[in-house]
Amino acid sequence: MKHIRVIAFDADDTLWINEPYFREAEEKFCEMIKEYLPKEEAYRELFKTEVNNLPLYGYGVKGFTLSMIEAIMNITEMKGDLHLVEQAMAIGREILGKPVTLLDGVEHTLKLLNGDYRIVMATKGDLLDQERKLLKSGLAKHFHHIEIMSNKHKEDYQKLIRHLDCQPSEFLMVGNSLKSDIVPVLQAGGSAVHVPYHTTWEHETIDYQIEHENYFQVENLGELIPMLKGENCLTDGEA
Repeated sequence: MKHIRVIAFDADDTLWINEPYFREAEEKFCEMIKEYLPKEEAYRELFKTEVNNLPLYGYGVKGFTLSMIEAIMNITEMKGDLHLVEQAMAIGREILGKPVTLLDGVEHTLKLLNGDYRIVMATKGDLLDQERKLLKSGLAKHFHHIEIMSNKHKEDYQKLIRHLDCQPSEFLMVGNSLKSDIVPVLQAGGSAVHVPYHTTWEHETIDYQIEHENYFQVENLGELIPMLKGENCLTDGEA
């Protein structure tokens, strides 16, 4: 890994807790709509609405809240009580008010990497919400550059790599989403380290094994430093 000059970190569920808050919100949504639809069907309707709305609203709490409201209208055939919409908005506001809790080893790892590498945050989501979480996290001082992206496709990473003035072979992405943090980076010619998280949004999963010489996996961020030093503490794409 001696060729790596730039290390980019995803934020949500890589640096700090995020997805569990949305799982809680989905549970509350299904509970409040149970008069109209069983839990599993309500979840599927919400998920379908969210995915359909991604090109319009993007990722984040605002899009999730608007999708809840739209799903309510669809499920109730526009006959639901207004309090359901009020509850959906309250659920969205509750997510925005959640604390920013760092995952184990995050700040220690960033401190150790600074100086040896250019450290970047590359995350998806709503601009205001991600800026809020970054500020509350206290991590901004560790990053050479912060990129809040609308999408994480191969072309988005190619644009980021050009902006950072480095070669794809010098770029390493670290994140929890195989679909967004790993696959498109490998397609763009970079290297990628997967840090699994115990829960992942269904839309961010893939149904195939990754086999690539520049794909690695660690159990937590604490294993990243030994990996970069060449110590044998990682698994590759066959893991």
